[in-house]
Amino acid sequence: RFEKMFAATHSIANARALMRPNSAPRTTTPRSRGVVKVNALTCSTADFKVGLSLEIDSAPWKITEFMHVQPGRGAAFVRTKMRNLLTGNTNEKTFRSGEKFELAEVSRDVMQYTYMDGDDYMFMNMETFEELRVPPIAVSKFVKEGMDCQIVQWNGKVIGCEVPNPYTFEVVDTDPGLKGNTASGGDKPATICSGAVVTVPLFINIGDMISVNTEEGTYKNRDNSDKK
Repeated sequence: RFEKMFAATHSIANARALMRPNSAPRTTTPRSRGVVKVNALTCSTADFKVGLSLEIDSAPWKITEFMHVQPGRGAAFVRTKMRNLLTGNTNEKTFRSGEKFELAEVSRDVMQYTYMDGDDYMFMNMETFEELRVPPIAVSKFVKEGMDCQIVQWNGKVIGCEVPNPYTFEVVDTDPGLKGNTASGGDKPATICSGAVVTVPLFINIGDMISVNTEEGTYKNRDNSDKK
């Protein structure tokens, strides 16, 4: 009796399968994804902040100053001061409020300047001990041996070396200092231990430690607290 019931059920199933069109097993064909296009990250003037890097006219620019302006008449705009990370030149640029830009894919890695190899500067990642060769055109004149710097790369190319700001240097050469009122004026050139020349007050002497604004290349004050 059981065999008859099983045969009848099996016959009904076969009949239904024959009556169903396209009874072949369904197969799933994977959908081809093709090439995945990744859009560059963008921002607008509302996202502006000091230090933000944008790609403008196929070059990376860093915002150093900005101000949103809402005139009495006309559309709002943003006035900026930007530095070209390739050339080091600083320009003033004005943009419409809400204008959009691509973010420059700029990376910064802390590395220590260790030695010169020919004309190139050698920097080392003190965690991985990986070395990086940096051409002199990309190196700040305030770099000195043993200094930790930020190596700036754009599209896999080293485009800059940012030193700490401010930073204290030793004066290695200058005319003899003059005593007197520091507010009376007068200045002179002084060579610091990195080899750069900075304009300093007349009272500065060889061996003095001075604090320097490394972005502007200007003297800030005498700081002999770091003097050995």
